[in-house]
Amino acid sequence: MAELNTGDSGGGKGGKVRSKKQNSKVDLTAMVDLAFLLITFFMLTTSLSKPQSMNLGLPDKNDKKDDPKEEIKVDQKRTMTIVLGGDNKIKWFHGLLATPEPGGAPTEATYGKEGIRKEILKRVTSVAAYCAAKSGSKPGDGLIVIIKPTKKATYRNLVDILDEMAICNVPTYAIVNDITPEELKLVTP
Repeated sequence: MAELNTGDSGGGKGGKVRSKKQNSKVDLTAMVDLAFLLITFFMLTTSLSKPQSMNLGLPDKNDKKDDPKEEIKVDQKRTMTIVLGGDNKIKWFHGLLATPEPGGAPTEATYGKEGIRKEILKRVTSVAAYCAAKSGSKPGDGLIVIIKPTKKATYRNLVDILDEMAICNVPTYAIVNDITPEELKLVTP
């Protein structure tokens, strides 16, 4: 049991006889028990920092083979294709490589503010202006980015490009794994 002693032991210079005062005692056991109960309570009820993850919209799982007749047609003026290669290589172009847009020749870029982000932001603004000028455009219309990682691209490259999509507020993007041989030649030495 813990005690707190306050006061003298009663010794002094003789003289008058006084009644001996009892030392006051404070029992701290209950306070220590309460402290440990509170610590235990808060340790069990608080949530530790949870890992943050990126939201990805994944396609539905179909048991049936996809019908090649069900291709979705997209306006190539709204499309940007990014091919991720090994050794942190990025090539991007407007539209599709088979039918390139004017001024949309494959261009090499780097990751970061002065690299691919700058090009994506330019494309976001130009597509927004194109969609605003086009009659019958919907509010969801905007840039569509097709991300094509090669087998030599690293996981970090894919996460970096997904971060760029979030930073640039790209409304629609897709990760595609069917890379044509022409696109593969762009990022391989």
